[in-house]
Amino acid sequence: MLEFVNAKINIGLQIVRRREDGYHDLQTVFYPIGRYAGLPENPVRFCDILEITDNCSGKINVYFEGRRIECPLEKNLVYRAACMILPGNTGCEIFLDKHLPDGAGLGGGSADAAFTLKLINEVILKNKFSNNELVEFALRLGADCPFFLYNRPMYAEGIGEKLTDVNIDLSGKWILVIKPDIYVSTKEAFAGVIPHPGEFDLRNLSSLPIEDWQYVVKNDFENSLFQKYPVLRKIKDSIVSAGALYASMSGSGSSIYGIFNEYGPARECEMSFSECPTIEGSYLLKL
Repeated sequence: MLEFVNAKINIGLQIVRRREDGYHDLQTVFYPIGRYAGLPENPVRFCDILEITDNCSGKINVYFEGRRIECPLEKNLVYRAACMILPGNTGCEIFLDKHLPDGAGLGGGSADAAFTLKLINEVILKNKFSNNELVEFALRLGADCPFFLYNRPMYAEGIGEKLTDVNIDLSGKWILVIKPDIYVSTKEAFAGVIPHPGEFDLRNLSSLPIEDWQYVVKNDFENSLFQKYPVLRKIKDSIVSAGALYASMSGSGSSIYGIFNEYGPARECEMSFSECPTIEGSYLLKL
């Protein structure tokens, strides 16, 4: 069985408390992007392609194509997800064609892991586990992994695992994602954050016109990371100047996205980055 694995953006990201276990409580809205990539009106390939089939060897074999994945197999989230959910004597073949950028704050690795759990459960285990049980598996792999088992706009609390539906629909708008050649580790991102109570209840996003989000919907990682990497601020400012309704860094970076009403201004903005040597990738998608 084959699946197209999409990414996510964060709309707002408030770091509200450092926990005793060393993690941080946060408030954010996850919004899926790239679910319709590859369709005629949305031809940009902004998804990973995952295929899982049964085998009789009792082994888990993983094959990668596309973007190079720089980690040992035993640390790869797809392999870990398969080992976690499969009984010891059950094997499978996993083919992952990787296109989503890494180190971008878009949840690509987490999405691959969550989709692996879902596909193995459907194809090999014949839906042995409920979605709630899959969520428990996913949380052991990463705080944002459970979101991809729902794959719809969700408000997240805790470390990102407490999810509730949120009424936000950006269908028909265009999103431009710019990924510079900067890698920001989670540790580095959190090191520059001073937790504080959220200034805006992100569950109320739908009550605000999207044009007003820029004034009240913030990503707390931007303050320190924009100082350390000024190019990130320049990218965001350029996107806003090009007419984006809202622009922000996603997650802990380093990708910056802008939401546009129309294709034309978004495309012109994308083209302005096309010759920039410090830009790793640009992606224009219809939501």
